[in-house]
Amino acid sequence: MLSLQEISDRLEIEDLMVRYAHAIDTRRWDLLDELFTADAHIDYTAMGGPAGDLAATKAFLSATLPHFPAFQHLISNSSLTIDGDTATGRTMCQNPMVIGGPDGAQQMMLCGLWYLDTFARVEGNWRIRTRTEEKSYMFLAAEVPRQ
Repeated sequence: MLSLQEISDRLEIEDLMVRYAHAIDTRRWDLLDELFTADAHIDYTAMGGPAGDLAATKAFLSATLPHFPAFQHLISNSSLTIDGDTATGRTMCQNPMVIGGPDGAQQMMLCGLWYLDTFARVEGNWRIRTRTEEKSYMFLAAEVPRQ
């Protein structure tokens, strides 16, 4: 049986993951400062991005994601192991992204991945210390009809 502390920790970490998805999908990069530790290392290389610290990741996101007119990060199936003030997790992410061409044509790219994370409780709040993406699939669908 889970203790009340472990139930609370699990819910707080799951909320942290949702807040990450919302920060990315609303293009509010500064919110990431509240979600990652100051010494965080983020590795997006499995899906074609960079690896680096939080500042480099925010710069990459702010330069790259404006090229996508729409996207959503859908997270689920978190497997968490909590050990006091640290934790590890593997969380599924599905990320459909609209790619806009110079002629106005659009295509849908479907990305499936897992976030492999380590977490740390910092001043009473859970933060992501390391994040590594593990690729499942990336698929470019046919052109999206204009509406």
